[in-house]
Amino acid sequence: MMKSVHVIGGGLAGSELALQLANRGIKVYLHEMRPLESTGVHKTDKFAELVCSNSLKSEDLMNAEGSLKAELRILNSILLGVAEKCRVPAGKALAVDRECFSQRVSQMIDSHPNIEVIREVVTKPPEEKESICVLATGPATHEKLMEYLEGKYGKLLHFFDAVSPIVYAETIDFSKVFVGDRYGKGSGDYINCPMDEEDYRTFWESLVNAKVVPMEDFDRKYLFQRCQPIEEIARSGYDALRFGPLRPVGLKDPETGRTHYAVVQLRRENLEGSLYSLVGFQTRLTWKEQKRVLRLIPGLEKVEIARYGVMHRNSYIEANKILDIYLRCRDEPSTFIVGQLAGFEGYVSAIATGLYAAINIHRMYLGLSPVTLPSTTILGALVKAVIEYRGELKPLYPNFGILPFEGKSRLKNRGVIVKRALSSMEKFVKGEGAPWLVFKSA
Repeated sequence: MMKSVHVIGGGLAGSELALQLANRGIKVYLHEMRPLESTGVHKTDKFAELVCSNSLKSEDLMNAEGSLKAELRILNSILLGVAEKCRVPAGKALAVDRECFSQRVSQMIDSHPNIEVIREVVTKPPEEKESICVLATGPATHEKLMEYLEGKYGKLLHFFDAVSPIVYAETIDFSKVFVGDRYGKGSGDYINCPMDEEDYRTFWESLVNAKVVPMEDFDRKYLFQRCQPIEEIARSGYDALRFGPLRPVGLKDPETGRTHYAVVQLRRENLEGSLYSLVGFQTRLTWKEQKRVLRLIPGLEKVEIARYGVMHRNSYIEANKILDIYLRCRDEPSTFIVGQLAGFEGYVSAIATGLYAAINIHRMYLGLSPVTLPSTTILGALVKAVIEYRGELKPLYPNFGILPFEGKSRLKNRGVIVKRALSSMEKFVKGEGAPWLVFKSA
C-alpha cells in the first residue's frame, strides 16, 4: 500500500497537489531547491511564486480559461481559493497580489502537519518503495534533473518565454493617462497611456532598434505564441502592436470620448496599488533600453522600474510519448509528471494538472483504480489533447478547439459547450470522483 508521496517542486502544480493530498491524510514530502539554488527567474523562496504575469487569465465562462477555473472550483481547488483572497482589480481577469498569494500558500504548506518541506536539489526521482513521486519542477527545472530526464527519455523540448516589467505607481504622470477597462467591463481597473500616431511611430522605431540581451541557442521559432516579447511583435510589422497588446479597441477616453491611435495598458500588481505591470510587455531588452523605451510612452516619461523584464528558456518533456492518460510515466507508474514540465502551458493549467494527479494519487491511496475526467470537460480534454498529441509536442493551453463538438461552429456554440462541460464535471464528482470530496482536516 502507498504510504507517502514525494513532490519535487513547489510551484503552482506542486503546491496544489501537496496541499490536496495532505488534507486527505496522506504524508507528503515536498522537495524545493530554492533558496539553495536559484532558477534565475524566481525572486523568493516562497511556494507558488508567480514568475511571469500576476494574471490567472479571464474568468468569463465564454473563455476556455474561465471555464477551466469554474471546473476547478467544482473540484475544490485550494490555490484558486487563495487567489480569490489575494485578487486585485483586473476587469474580467483574475489577477492577484503575487506576494500575498505566495505568502499565503507558503504559510499553509509550512504549517501543515502532513507536509514535510525538504530544501534540497533533487537530481533524480527518489527510489523509495511504497511511495509515489511527482515531478512538478516546471520549466525552470534544475539542469541535473534535466540531464536525468534526457538520459531516460531522450532530448527534451523547449521554448522561450519572457516577463513584463513592473513600475512604481508614484512615478506615473496621471495627468496624461486615463483609467478604464476595455468595453467598460470592470470598475476602472486599468491605467491607459494613450498614443497618437506620432507617439506610436517614435515608440515603434525605438523599440525595433533597441538592444536585447543575447541568449544561448535563441531562435524566434521557439518563442511561445502567447508570450511573444514585445520587440519581436513589433518587428513583425509596423501595425502589429496596434492589433496586439497596444490595440485601442474598446478603450474610449472618458474626457474626450475618442479612441486613440494606440493604448498601453497597466494592470495593478499589488493590493496597495503601488506597483503596476505593463500588459503584454514581455521583453528581453537590456535593462538600460527598457527604461529608455518605456519613457517614450505618454505618462511614463519619468517612470521608475521596480522589476525589469527578462527572458528565460522553458524546457518540457514529450508527454505524448512518455506519460499515460493519468499523467504517470508509462514505464514507471509510480512517477507522475505534471504542470509546465509536461507541456501544459499557463498558471491555471499547472494548478489543474496538479489537482488531476492528486485525485488519482488519492484513489490509489484508497486502493481504487485511477480515473480519467470526461473528455467533454476543459480539463479532461486538455489532458487528452496533450497525451494524444501527434508529432512534436507544442505547449498546450485551454481552448475550445480541443473539445469534442459535432456542430459547425464551436465559437457560436460556446454556451452549449461550457454548460455541457460544467454539467459533466458535476456528474463526475458525484460519481467516480465522489471519494475526492471527502477529506480529513489538518
